[in-house]
Amino acid sequence: MPRFADILLPLALEEALTYGVPADLQLVVGQRVVVQLGKRKRYTGFVVRLHDEVPAEGVELKFVEEVVDATPLLREEQLRFWEWLSQYYMCTKGEVLKAALPSGLKLESEMRLTRSESPTQVEEMTPLQRQVFQLLDVEKPITLDDIASKLQRASIINTVRQMIERGWVEVREAMRESFRARTETYVKLPDAVVLEDKIDVLFDSLRKGGKPYALLLAYTDLARATTALRLRNPKLLAEVSRAQLLQRVEGGDAALRALIEKGYLESYAVEVGRLKTCAATETLGMRPLNDHQQRALGQIHASFEQHDITLLHGVTSSGKTEVYMKLIEEVLAQGKQVLYMLPEIALTTQITTRLGRVFGDKMGVYHSKFPDAERVELWQRQLTDKAFPLILGVRSSLFLPFQNLGLIIVDEEHESSYKQQDPAPRYHARDAALVLAQQLGAKVLLGTATPSLESYYKARQGRYGLVEMRERFGGVQLPEIIVEDVKELKRKKMMKTPFSPRLKDEIAGALERKEQAILFLNRRGYSPVLDCHKCGWTPKCSQCDVSLTYHQREQRLVCHYCGKSYDVPRTCPNCHEADFRDIGYGTEKIQAAIEAVFPNARTARMDLDTTRSRAAYEQIIRKFQQGETDILIGTQMLTKGLDFDRVSVVGIINADQLTNMPDFRAHERAFQMLSQVAGRAGRRGKQGKVVLQTRQVDHPLTNQVVTNDFFGMYAEQMQERQYFRYPPFYRVINIYLKHRDDRTVEAAAAYLASLLRPHFPTDLLGPERPLVARVQLQYIRKFVLKVAPNFLPASVRTTLRAAYNVMRNHPDFKGLTIYYDVDPL
Repeated sequence: MPRFADILLPLALEEALTYGVPADLQLVVGQRVVVQLGKRKRYTGFVVRLHDEVPAEGVELKFVEEVVDATPLLREEQLRFWEWLSQYYMCTKGEVLKAALPSGLKLESEMRLTRSESPTQVEEMTPLQRQVFQLLDVEKPITLDDIASKLQRASIINTVRQMIERGWVEVREAMRESFRARTETYVKLPDAVVLEDKIDVLFDSLRKGGKPYALLLAYTDLARATTALRLRNPKLLAEVSRAQLLQRVEGGDAALRALIEKGYLESYAVEVGRLKTCAATETLGMRPLNDHQQRALGQIHASFEQHDITLLHGVTSSGKTEVYMKLIEEVLAQGKQVLYMLPEIALTTQITTRLGRVFGDKMGVYHSKFPDAERVELWQRQLTDKAFPLILGVRSSLFLPFQNLGLIIVDEEHESSYKQQDPAPRYHARDAALVLAQQLGAKVLLGTATPSLESYYKARQGRYGLVEMRERFGGVQLPEIIVEDVKELKRKKMMKTPFSPRLKDEIAGALERKEQAILFLNRRGYSPVLDCHKCGWTPKCSQCDVSLTYHQREQRLVCHYCGKSYDVPRTCPNCHEADFRDIGYGTEKIQAAIEAVFPNARTARMDLDTTRSRAAYEQIIRKFQQGETDILIGTQMLTKGLDFDRVSVVGIINADQLTNMPDFRAHERAFQMLSQVAGRAGRRGKQGKVVLQTRQVDHPLTNQVVTNDFFGMYAEQMQERQYFRYPPFYRVINIYLKHRDDRTVEAAAAYLASLLRPHFPTDLLGPERPLVARVQLQYIRKFVLKVAPNFLPASVRTTLRAAYNVMRNHPDFKGLTIYYDVDPL
């Protein structure tokens, strides 16, 4: 038995910590254990390595105190993948662990306990549990550490956890295991009654016609007790839930409690799953692929013979999802698992229904909008022999335990939502999926109508396979795109609303034909700027260097960087006038404007403000899909592959906003976003219309979008990227420094530059103040490091980590935050 264990904690620690293993503990890699850190704190961590290597002399060795789980919650393949994530994206292993696990699998520190207010059976407790119970008070919570100290025990986590599960103890604050299995109460006849055939005795002791008599009669019927009693075999009784029984006898709660207290019936808890599954209602055989889909499927199979990664470039509405489903069916038939990844939670609403009809209860769904208990349950199920063979999820689904992964589908692979921004690990789920697949021996299919330039470049270079679908399903034409010159229309005073005359006419026509319209503007809120008409004063966030966005419905000014909100000022603090103007448009203002133009139209808005819960997403999409909404206004959420039958008109309110960004990817992203939102029009047997409003009708992007010229855009952008040394020709790493004092962060940036410049004399840009130079009271400096292809990634990481360690230990830079964003978007 190994004497030492390396335990990984969900903290920003560089490495796992070594603990001793008591002789009476049997540990396995992947198990959760309780360990002490510091003088008093206790945490749950994961065993990542067992060994006999004696720690360095002088190191105080602590021992593992308790084992939380009988079986491992992590697989060794997961740990290997997480190791790669921490190295490539330059963060700690603890940060990866913290991001990967549902919070229900992490015991939080500072547990505070009280007695339960409900009646408690003290006689059922163990002696130690009774001691704990006597220390507790209903009104005054006591910490776990205090209980352990008074009982002179190092740790009593498992003892207390059992008391929580029995309902004897309540948790007021966090170290708790936040996941508790969901249970349902069932009732049954005592075994002695069945074995000795005493049912008639029970009935004779009850008054005929009373509720206890009716309950016992109803139970024998539901449990199909006749055979069990005749054969005197309790195992033949059907299970009967308390809820089922009380449905038969209305108002029988008190009578049921009396039957249980007298021993006529027994109650017991049964763990029930929270996971909802679909019922399969059709098979793929009922929806055969058409010729061009079948051709694409054959090309994918051929590509997988030569490449582990294939890019499927199919125009919007070409039927890529049907091809995905056929591939899924084939992989599942081989006994392997499939991970189907989407960039946004909003998309899972539609695709869940679509895949659920075909694959039914073979599919599990995993994303952060689900209750934590459901995510814990799915995680645990994936470790069993009842694991879902198909997982549908967003980027966090990469962290799940897979036992036999055969295929990863990354739908809408170009989407920036696949990139995690904050906190660490700042990983790109598409790129991480390629590594996970390589480690597990799986294939990857990247699908999109507008590939990222990096992926398309690798496909053209032969590093990925490439399959193209250039026809829309059913022969539907791509939408007609009408360009409206906003600058000219305003000069001629023909545009008094945010909508051009042509856009209003097209929407009116769609409404008259009982069709639907979508309006796209990638800015939420009512107005991005509120200013004083007299002096020009603009309210700004007290914590960030940004103007506040006006949200009319809440009558609040909100910072979209830190989330802080403010009251709308009644008068200007600068000139004391009360004359404010809202400048610019957000989705809320567009909704108000469209309701003024079409007062009888039913409108809805889909942006971050209206979709903060899973139910909100689902309700908006369901109502629009069922025709209960006529006009849907939204941000980039609308561009991500949603499929609506009745949409005939799409209006793009301000195309220029997308191109006027200080980012080398601005042109690419604008093309992708505009092409994707245009693809929502005319998807079922009819050509749709898109009205694109812009002030720059001669911009190259405008013509590329109108003609759907992805190849022209690709060639133009690749030439620029190569000349200016950007991806895919160079890798980019952004380096950020943050501190509450502007002078300190300025000095720290200069010092870091002196450390790095000798290693990267021409490829290190900065330091500079970013566009938003202060967020949440932290002043920011930024470097951009362009890494040439001849640089070894490992040597670059070594240099950056060495500089990081020097900065962290510098006495002048206490409180300084430094982090790396590898392959930023």
